[in-house]
Amino acid sequence: MGIYERKQREKKQRREEILNAARKVFSHKGFNTATIEEIALEAELSPGTLYLYFKNKEELHTTLSIEILKYLADEIQKVNSQDISVEDKVEKFYDVFIDLYDYDSDILINLFHLQSGETLHNISDDVLEQIKIYSTMAHGAIIDVVKEGIAQGIFIDEHPAALADILWASYAGIVLWVDSKRFLNNQKDFVKPTLKTAFKIISKGLRKE
Repeated sequence: MGIYERKQREKKQRREEILNAARKVFSHKGFNTATIEEIALEAELSPGTLYLYFKNKEELHTTLSIEILKYLADEIQKVNSQDISVEDKVEKFYDVFIDLYDYDSDILINLFHLQSGETLHNISDDVLEQIKIYSTMAHGAIIDVVKEGIAQGIFIDEHPAALADILWASYAGIVLWVDSKRFLNNQKDFVKPTLKTAFKIISKGLRKE
């Protein structure tokens, strides 16, 4: 292995170490309270070194959100490629969404905030481009399933992108709104049962009478 290849490998490894440290600190302290200095300490690096890899705290947190978004896009595409009915595919979307929430609900919530907040203005063009790529992949895979259902005469004949938006927006809205109830009662998980009910309603609403 040459010098350049070794340096690239070391750079990639250090970047992963920073992300792992950031995940721990964000999970423990939350985004607003966590600092670059604390993340650097967890990663056993200087704050200046972190800035060589990430523009700011927002970009670091956004990069963790991109990992979840990429996973979501991959899993939805896997569902789309299965030889099962469109109704079963929509039901499997529920499983994917629940798995995503279980993996890291805090990062997932940040992802939803990203898509409607000002943070997108504070990140680099490269990170923004990654968000666009994986968002398009995930959304496109959902649209493909909806199109399939419409073509088969199973789903209502409405614009596929609009129907996909309703499914995605329902997921995001429920997670953001119902998760906020943890401030009132942190002993109960409201998100999963509410999502299950929502998917029953959405699945029923997609079908032709």
